[in-house]
Amino acid sequence: MLTVDFGRFPVGHGDRVLDLGCGDGRHAYAAYKHGADVVAADLDDIALKHVRDMFANLAEAGEAPATASAVAVRADGRLLPFPDGAFNRVIVAETLEHIHADRTVLAEVSRVLAPGGLVVATVPRWWPERICWLLSDEYHEVEGGHIRVYRRGELLGRLREAGLRPIGTHHAHALHSPYWWLKCAVGPDADHRLCALYHRFLVWDIMRSPRPVRFAEWALNPVLGKSLVVYARKR
Repeated sequence: MLTVDFGRFPVGHGDRVLDLGCGDGRHAYAAYKHGADVVAADLDDIALKHVRDMFANLAEAGEAPATASAVAVRADGRLLPFPDGAFNRVIVAETLEHIHADRTVLAEVSRVLAPGGLVVATVPRWWPERICWLLSDEYHEVEGGHIRVYRRGELLGRLREAGLRPIGTHHAHALHSPYWWLKCAVGPDADHRLCALYHRFLVWDIMRSPRPVRFAEWALNPVLGKSLVVYARKR
């Protein structure tokens, strides 16, 4: 399940891509398959091992071009171990809402991004996320949980402060908003039949991508999309 639209964030042979806060690596895998040289960075050692294994599996299966490269490294976004301008593409997906020093992280993103390079940042959209917070404290008051809810203008302002000029936005994952509202209403850790059924539907959609469901989500994203996606370019 990709939040970034790679039609609006093109990557390919010769591109140097940093996926900061890569988590399970979904965007790093996509960039690698597109032929880019990818660095997936996170602080979760378990997640990084999974990403390394998946990179190896993709290479072995021939799902990534032989000219591409991919590594997973442990790195703190507040002080990245890369030289200035090391990358011409940076992905920061569903990460900033977890970090107190978000301005510091964005300054580091700008530092390691080459002039003219592209960055994409995604965060939970304000109003669907606020409903989750109102329905459940457990949803966000956990170790490593969400510490803030961004308004669109706030995120755009943070990017501009870091020398990154926003060039486009959209919303994604409309069908996931009701699922998380339901989860929060019954309790995030509750074993509820309706949650299980909805989850099965989402997995089916991810695996099969049926056209009617994809069209429905595309139509609902401007209103109901759970994620805000912002594309920006370094001046």
